[in-house]
Amino acid sequence: MSLNDLEIARSIPLRPLSEVARVMGLTADDLEPYGHSKAKVRLDRLQDPAQKQGKYIVVTAITPTPLGEGKTVHTVGISQALNRIGKGACCVIRQPSMGPVFGIKGGAAGGGYSQLVPPEELNLHLTGDFHAVTSAHNLCAAFLDAHLFHGNERDLDPEQITWRRVMDMNDRALREIEVARGGEKNGTPRVTGFDITSASEIMAVLGLAKDIHDLRRRLGAMVVGYDRSGQPVTAEHIKAAGAMTAILKDALKPTLMQTLEGTPALVHTGPFANIAHGNSSIVADYVALRSADYVVTEAGFGADMGAEKFFDIKCRASGLKPDAALLVATVRALKTHSGRFEIKPGKPLPEGLQQEDLDALEAGIGNLEKQIENVRQFGVPVVVAINRFPTDSEAEIAFVRERALAAGAFDAHVSTLFADGGKGGEDLAHALVKACDEPSTFRLLYEDEASLKEKIETIASRIYGADGVDYAPAADEQLAKYEEAGFGRLPICMAKTQYSLSHDPARKGRPTGFRFQVRDARVAVGAGFVYPLAGSIMTMPGLGKSPAGHRMDIDENGDIVGMM
Repeated sequence: MSLNDLEIARSIPLRPLSEVARVMGLTADDLEPYGHSKAKVRLDRLQDPAQKQGKYIVVTAITPTPLGEGKTVHTVGISQALNRIGKGACCVIRQPSMGPVFGIKGGAAGGGYSQLVPPEELNLHLTGDFHAVTSAHNLCAAFLDAHLFHGNERDLDPEQITWRRVMDMNDRALREIEVARGGEKNGTPRVTGFDITSASEIMAVLGLAKDIHDLRRRLGAMVVGYDRSGQPVTAEHIKAAGAMTAILKDALKPTLMQTLEGTPALVHTGPFANIAHGNSSIVADYVALRSADYVVTEAGFGADMGAEKFFDIKCRASGLKPDAALLVATVRALKTHSGRFEIKPGKPLPEGLQQEDLDALEAGIGNLEKQIENVRQFGVPVVVAINRFPTDSEAEIAFVRERALAAGAFDAHVSTLFADGGKGGEDLAHALVKACDEPSTFRLLYEDEASLKEKIETIASRIYGADGVDYAPAADEQLAKYEEAGFGRLPICMAKTQYSLSHDPARKGRPTGFRFQVRDARVAVGAGFVYPLAGSIMTMPGLGKSPAGHRMDIDENGDIVGMM
């Protein structure tokens, strides 16, 4: 009987964390241990001149199915493969949100023989960063309601308060609530709601802050609502920013863990890529790049989502230039992009996805071709990883590789990182080393000086393939308001579906002949971006009829089971 992910993780002894740290040149003075298997990394070393600057690799993917295509497996696995071929590597990933862990996704530590360990610690609490973000966010909400109650010095308009509350769980019942019920002693009644913690602007801020002082500045700049004259009211105005910074002081430090093969891994922040920037933190990358020859980081969802935001938002903020990208594709997802099959979580795969079907593959291959094009627009060489499943035929694999190379991929190879660990990605590792040695031609998609609408239309046409953009009246009004307020130089963080290159999840493959629909817009001044809303984006997910949490329990030894 084959082992599940949790059983695999427990079958291999952990390397002492001090040895893992030593590989990165970290000493005991650089670490703040949390038990035996994880430690916070102090940021003191960022004050010293950099001794080295490692090569910088981002892992992205084609447009995924609801099952995912293996990005985390490849972020973890390719760092193991790089070490196997003699290159000192480290991976940097986001911390999983407990909402999806107990919802659809289950564990999010990678899988098979390419995962972070211990996975149950990664998936549950870790070093408390998510709880710190939740507490800081809700402290700001409490300060805001107290400000209203105690005279409303800033003349906040209760109808224009934009700051909601958050929790790290899927709970549809909290999407819309009324607070301050029960009489005047409880405050000003108003309608608000909860978002999931990953959607908090504070999570985005934590990921983009360069140091504690930058964190403090960004927290103070966050807009919590508007006064009755329409002027923004910030966290600084209601005197919440200092206390939030105090709560987040330790959360700014990345957490050191390891892969199954003892490769160092830094875990930090967890914003979703469909509603935020979808990348791990800048400070984790700074630490890793000073400590490893090759740093592998992951961007959320497809290259039109997390990777575009990695380039245009994260790299713009950090000043770092990526050397190469690894783009993960699966045969089953590309056949799904033909529009002939539907994958539903918890349901068996359609029979046709498990049989050779070159015709369906031909119909869906455009998605891979477009995502390769999307990465190359930033001047970054892209290597394609064909994440192999047992049902993939040799003819299907050969077809995908041939079309990837024809579309401009630097190289393309089969990956068996899930089944074989680092050994299953050595060809990809060699290809990435060669790609990283290419002269850097990295460039941003648009300049700061472009207007907000020019930036939106550039992304929609060049990345999504839209013929143009249509704006609902609410979006027009908000974008004009942000330009007038001086926010026009901010980059764009598009909030859209992860399941299509367009705004419509039903449009599979490489859709053409459509106009991108923007229904509204919001600004995250602290995080430093404007986020247009395209389609229906849920900031508080709900649980399904049979969520992953139903399978989780503890055994007779008190160990967690069912987290796969």
